[in-house]
Amino acid sequence: MTETIKPGKFVEVAYDLFVGENEKQELMEKATPKEPLRFVFGLGQMLESFEKQLVTLKPGDTFDFTIPSQDAYGEYDEDHVIELPKNTFLINGKFDSEMIFPGNTIPMMDSNGNRLNGSVVEIKDDVVVMDFNHPLAGENLHFIGSVLLVRDATPEEITPHSCGGCGGGCNCGDDCESGCGGGCNH
Repeated sequence: MTETIKPGKFVEVAYDLFVGENEKQELMEKATPKEPLRFVFGLGQMLESFEKQLVTLKPGDTFDFTIPSQDAYGEYDEDHVIELPKNTFLINGKFDSEMIFPGNTIPMMDSNGNRLNGSVVEIKDDVVVMDFNHPLAGENLHFIGSVLLVRDATPEEITPHSCGGCGGGCNCGDDCESGCGGGCNH
């Protein structure tokens, strides 16, 4: 009997993730049969809109769907681009230029102790401009792929973990697997 994707199932999928519009789409991420995206369906590790597209599929089935930005990582929000005092980035009294440079994404913590990632936009005399939007905010996500494996999840796989791909957020440092559009933002 062939297993179908439903809550509590361990799933492996291979896919190409494209962003952009029509002819201007670019490949953003690839999960291959050799290195597939692995997750337990229904645990909140993935974007809900991603899982909805996979429910009832079985190994060998293919998929081709687009998730609008509002159902993925939301719209790009200019309010999430902020200036932080340059002294925030001092290590032993010296500015950390090895880590703080335009284009680099660095792990940060807000005043409530929540971990988040910010991309360095610009370094000015007294401030560093940081963008705390998800890297795929404002993007429609176009997935083309196939289901490789569906089986019952083991108790160890069902045990909640602070990290997931595809919208699960990442609170575990650099030891987690990302997937599905950069769910782990480190």
